[in-house]
Amino acid sequence: MTKAKSKVLPTILITNDDGITSPGIRNLIEAVKDLGKIVVVAPDKAQSGMGHAITIGHPLRLTKMEKLFDGVEAWETNGTPVDCVKLAVNKVLRKKPDICLSGINHGANHSINVIYSGTMSAAMEAAIESIPSIGFSLLDYSIEADFAAARHFVREIVMAVLKQKKEKHYLLNVNIPSVPLELIKGIKICRQAYAKYEEDFKERKDPHGRKYYWLTGEFVNFDKGKDTDVWALDNNYVSVVPIQFDLTNYTLKQQLEKTWKLNDTKKR
Repeated sequence: MTKAKSKVLPTILITNDDGITSPGIRNLIEAVKDLGKIVVVAPDKAQSGMGHAITIGHPLRLTKMEKLFDGVEAWETNGTPVDCVKLAVNKVLRKKPDICLSGINHGANHSINVIYSGTMSAAMEAAIESIPSIGFSLLDYSIEADFAAARHFVREIVMAVLKQKKEKHYLLNVNIPSVPLELIKGIKICRQAYAKYEEDFKERKDPHGRKYYWLTGEFVNFDKGKDTDVWALDNNYVSVVPIQFDLTNYTLKQQLEKTWKLNDTKKR
C-alpha cells in the first residue's frame, strides 16, 4: 500500500508600505496564514508614496523579527517596498515565491494613486519577476481601522487566484470599501478611473522664518463611467483592477506608425 503524497503548500510572500508593525500587514497575514508557507519581508517604517523607488545610495539591512507574528518567518529592512521584494527573492527565499501579497494598505490605491503607491509598486515588482501578485488596500487611513471585511475578501480573492492558471505577469489592484461586511455588495472587475488630486502647496514659515511647503489637495473624479474602480467603491463594491507595467500606448503607437512621415535614417 503506497502512502498518499502530502500536499505541497504554496510559498506566499507578504510585504507592504506602511511598515512591518502596521495593523494592515497583520490582518493580511491573519487572512491567509493557513493557505501556504508565509514569509514576510517589509519595511521597518512607513514608506507610503514611495512608488517604485529603489535604494542605491546607502546600504540595505535585513533583520529577522523573531516572534513578531506567531509561527511566521518575518524580516524587516530599511529599504523601500520594492527593495523588500528584491531582497525576499534574492536573499531570504533565494527563489521566487508562488504568489506575492502586498498590504493591506491603510487608505485608497484606486485611480491615479496606483502610480504613487508603495503597496502597488511592491506588487508590480513581483509581477515584473513573473510572480503572480496582488495589492490590497482598505479605504480607511485610521490606525484603528476595522479590517474584518477586508480579511474576508482578501481570503476569498487569494483562494480564487491560487486555483487559477495565471499569465506570466499576473497583477491585481484590489480596493475594499470601509464599511461593515454586510454592506458590501460584492466584487466588481473594473478599469482604473481617470481621477486625481487637484494639488496645492500651502506656504508656511518655520520658527526661523524660512519658507516651506506642505502638499495638500482635493480628490476629483473626472470619469463618470460605471465600470471604474472609483464608481465601484463609491457604491460599496470591492474593486479589482488588472494592471500592467507595460506603459506603451498601443493605440497611439498605431496612429503614429500611420501618420508620421519621418525620414528613414538608413537612407541618409
